[in-house]
Amino acid sequence: MTPHSPATNPKVPPAPPGVTKKVRVSHLQQMKEAKRPIVVLTAYDAPMGQLADAGSADVVLVGDSLGQVVHGFDTTLPVTMEMMILHTQAVVRGAKRALVVADMPFMSYQVSPEQTLVNAGRLMKEGGAEAVKLETNNDRIMDIMRSITEAGIPVMAHIGLTPQSIHSMGGYKVQGRNSEDATKLKALALKAQEAGAFALVLELMPRDLAKEITASLHIPTIGIGAGSDCDGQVLVLTDLLGITEHPPRFAKKYVDMRNGTLRAVRKYSRAVRERLFPSKIHEFE
Repeated sequence: MTPHSPATNPKVPPAPPGVTKKVRVSHLQQMKEAKRPIVVLTAYDAPMGQLADAGSADVVLVGDSLGQVVHGFDTTLPVTMEMMILHTQAVVRGAKRALVVADMPFMSYQVSPEQTLVNAGRLMKEGGAEAVKLETNNDRIMDIMRSITEAGIPVMAHIGLTPQSIHSMGGYKVQGRNSEDATKLKALALKAQEAGAFALVLELMPRDLAKEITASLHIPTIGIGAGSDCDGQVLVLTDLLGITEHPPRFAKKYVDMRNGTLRAVRKYSRAVRERLFPSKIHEFE
C-alpha cells in the first residue's frame, strides 16, 4: 500500500463516486461509460493542488496558463520545460488522489518525436505528472503524439482554441463556427483518439459541435467554453475562486476572493500604519 493511500493517510479526501482509491486514467474512461461527469481543475502550486483534492476534483491539470496567471506573461508562449516541471512538482505535493496532468509547453513537442519523448518523460520522471497534455491542431502533431503514447506515456489531447497557436489563429476566439472548420475539428478529434489519447479537451467551440464530437468518441471529452454536453468540465482554480481580475466569459466565479483579499490587505495596511498591529498577543517577552 502506498503512502498516499486513503487507508494510510487520513488527510486524503474520499475518491469520487465509483473510485475507491487514487484516480487513474482508466477511471476517467469508466466515468464516461457511466455518464458520470468528470471534474477537472487547473492549479499551479501545492496549496491549490491540495484544495482541488479536498474539493473532490478527479483531475488536476498543471496548465501552461501559469505563464499568464502566475508569471504575468501576455501569452503561454514564454513558458519553459523547467517552469512546468517546477510547478508540476509543487502540485503533486498537494494533490495526492486526483490524477495530475501536466501541459507540455510551446516548442517542447513541436520539433521532433525524439525530443517530445524526452520532454514528456521529464514531466513524469522529474515533475511527477501521471500524464501529459498536448495541443493538437495538425497531422504532424498527431504522429508525434502517437510516438509518446506508444512509449507508454498517457496523453490528453487538446483541440479547438489552442493557446500556443494564438498568433496564427488571430486571437482568442470561438473555433468551428463555420461548417469547414467544424469538419476539421471533428476529424482532429477522431485522429487524436486513434493516436492513443485517453481524453480530449475541447476549448472554445459551439455547444452543438462539442456535443457531436463527444458522442462520436469512446474517450472522454473535457470542455472549457464548449457547453454542458462534454463528459467533464475544467476551470482554472483562480477563476473559480474569483481571484482573476478579468476572467473569460466561460468561467464562473463561485466566491469573490479578489475583493475579500483586497479588503484584508487594506485592513492590514491601515493597522500597521496606525500601530494596531502587531498587538500584545502577537509579541514575545
